[in-house]
Amino acid sequence: MTARQITLDTTVNGRALSLSVEPEALLLDVLRERLGLTGSKRSCDVQVCGACTVLLDGLPVSACSVLAYEARGRRVLTIEGLARDERLHPVQEAFLATAGFQCGFCTPGMIMAVKALLDDSPSATPEDVREHLRGNICRCTGYASILAAVAVAQRALADGAAG
Repeated sequence: MTARQITLDTTVNGRALSLSVEPEALLLDVLRERLGLTGSKRSCDVQVCGACTVLLDGLPVSACSVLAYEARGRRVLTIEGLARDERLHPVQEAFLATAGFQCGFCTPGMIMAVKALLDDSPSATPEDVREHLRGNICRCTGYASILAAVAVAQRALADGAAG
């Protein structure tokens, strides 16, 4: 480790990691370039598009504007860590079932934002969903299929909790 590096101890997708990073390294760059987790996309670099959304201790953040060292001692969840035991998460399944995507560029960030919302507010109304997703821009779908995906995910998660 050089004088220009710091140690980052964090957990990414359930895996404890210790990395040497530059103090100014962005979380997005560490995820994509150091860890090969390319689901989060670089787009605006100013927290307005949502393409880089990951969960930091369960809360959605724009990885393009979070310094990697801010993840020290915390849990980072990316789209790559969402599936469990080779089964897609219900939000991922809902996006597939409703074609809640077209080009797919925004989809990982959108799915992570939806997961955070439904973890916090399982009965979110369509208005709540629209408000929560206003920081995630999709240039392809027109949002109707995304809103349908959220409704399908809500039902699936409710059925899973009941069963």
